[in-house]
Amino acid sequence: MIPELGSFSLILALCLSALLGGLPIAGAHFNNQVWISMARPLTAGVFVFLGLAISALAYAFITDDFSVSFVAQHSNTLLPMRYKFTAVWGGHEGSFLLWTFMLAGWMLSVGIFSKSMPEEFVARVLGVLGILIFGYILFMLATSNPFDRIVPLPPADGADLNSALQDIGFILHPPTLYMGYVGFSVVFAFAIAALLSGRMDAAWARWSRPWANVAWAILTVGIALGSWWAYYELGWGGWWAWDPVENPPMITWLLGTALIHSLAVTEKRGMFKSWTVLLAILAFSGSLLGTFITRSGLLTSVHAFASDPSRGFFILGILGISIGGSLLLFALRAPLMKGSFGFEYNSREFFLLVNNVILVVSAASIFLGTLFPMVYQAVTDDLISIGPPYFNTIFVPLMMLLFLFVGVGPLSRWKRTSWAYLAAQLSKVLFASLVIGLILPLIVLTKFSLAATVTLILASWIVFAIGKDISNKVSNKRSTFAGIKSLSFSYYGMVLAHIGIAVMLVGAALTSFFSEERSVLLAPGESVELGGYLFTLEGSKRIEGPNYIGDEAELTVVNAGELLTVLYPQRRLYVASGTPSTEMAIDAGFFRDLFVTLGEGKGAGAWSMTLYVKPFVRWIWLGAILMAIGGTLAAGDKRYRRLRVRAARESGRGSETQTSTELQPA
Repeated sequence: MIPELGSFSLILALCLSALLGGLPIAGAHFNNQVWISMARPLTAGVFVFLGLAISALAYAFITDDFSVSFVAQHSNTLLPMRYKFTAVWGGHEGSFLLWTFMLAGWMLSVGIFSKSMPEEFVARVLGVLGILIFGYILFMLATSNPFDRIVPLPPADGADLNSALQDIGFILHPPTLYMGYVGFSVVFAFAIAALLSGRMDAAWARWSRPWANVAWAILTVGIALGSWWAYYELGWGGWWAWDPVENPPMITWLLGTALIHSLAVTEKRGMFKSWTVLLAILAFSGSLLGTFITRSGLLTSVHAFASDPSRGFFILGILGISIGGSLLLFALRAPLMKGSFGFEYNSREFFLLVNNVILVVSAASIFLGTLFPMVYQAVTDDLISIGPPYFNTIFVPLMMLLFLFVGVGPLSRWKRTSWAYLAAQLSKVLFASLVIGLILPLIVLTKFSLAATVTLILASWIVFAIGKDISNKVSNKRSTFAGIKSLSFSYYGMVLAHIGIAVMLVGAALTSFFSEERSVLLAPGESVELGGYLFTLEGSKRIEGPNYIGDEAELTVVNAGELLTVLYPQRRLYVASGTPSTEMAIDAGFFRDLFVTLGEGKGAGAWSMTLYVKPFVRWIWLGAILMAIGGTLAAGDKRYRRLRVRAARESGRGSETQTSTELQPA
């Protein structure tokens, strides 16, 4: 009975989303206040019924209702309760329901936190989101209903959840990634609403910026969690593999990064309007691309959810209609969105534009490398592989160039910056960066790598440029404390995000170029040295978990004659599915990780295993955390809480920093 209620809730949500996608937009066009006022109640209704639907599916998992096909495919009675609950997003149908529910949550948030915006504009935003969610729910009901029953004889037990997904990383990573993905749907809806309303001004950009910043921050955390999960769960000791399912979030993140910077220029200078709208459309397209790849049956991956090509055609239709329609509207409106002011080649606008171009080119290169093998196979029926060498050869130099401009941007000024001023500001930054980049690896690791040194110089360049900018801003205040206090949340968000980039750069460079790895065969009592650490196999024992059996080895690690830690890597066999799995043992540290992967048993207690010493790998995820905090802090800037007053002021005047281009309403 509960699954039928869940399916009925989906149908009701579909009906409400159809009304939401039609009435508020029509009301804004015809100035019908009754239809406009229905936007928020309809949004709340969609959220409630989708919440009931996902609750019904979770109940089916918790109660082991194997008459529901999706539950039977992704759970069993031996599965621990926490994984029964999170198995809701362990397959295609449930994960797409979670995706849609999260979009409904973003819609509800827009309805709640948009009281200061014009009602007609909010109606258009929620109407656009209503059209999107209508397509998603229709897709579920037509091809991917998570409540489909097995009749007449359901199985006595289920198949099991993928062993790689029975982990805390799976509990955290997909929901966070989805939340960031669908957040860019809100920014997309703001852009389309602006095109429909004809209001492409600084107020629109200011309304959009906090949503873009929060979506970007959450997506940053989602990608970092995926990298962390792959690092310790898949057993290869790496943190990024350029997997075709990992790449779309990176594409979306790069486009989202360009978008939040372009929005800043649109808000502060009234420029880049058409470019900003296009970036909003492209960032949204990146999120749909990720959905299409994981659910189209184009590839097989631990991340992929579906193998039915018919579903791919349906999603491709959603992608074509939403992106094609938005690009058509953009093409009709873009010629009318001309800025009133120019800028010099030595201005902050120019440096931000260069950064935007590099980010978009980087995203395009990843897009090409991800889709080309699929297109090639579809056309020729032959297989071709594009792996890390391609991506690293193109992406890394582009990022190096980007980071060079990231250091210049904060020290430049709007409209025009004196070259002499820039040279004076950056000369000290460059000198300090060269010193740190050259000396740090030698002091910390007593090793030298040209590539790592260049990367560390760029990381230092970013940090020292930020420090110099802060010094400039507080130098003319009556005290350092007063100067620091006068800086906005938005500025501090930028500072933290840029420092996060530098920290991530340090981690990526040092762990990529100075990690050590060794595959060995050890019998009990035998030892091997790696990176100054002595690993000794003490023995192994049989283990038994709630739904698995396996073996666990015990390794002691000695450094400088003292016992440092004991590691317990495992090999498991999940009983229900018969799937083998490896559980890594990691001694995590701020400056290095010790990482052991257990291989095959070779008799007489001997085991093959792979040992890693990975310096500074944790700095990769620390940098991501700093970036996410920075994005969230920027979104909390106090000026976003005064939108009504600011919008009222701007509606009656135009200025160099707030300009308005009025178009004919659609």
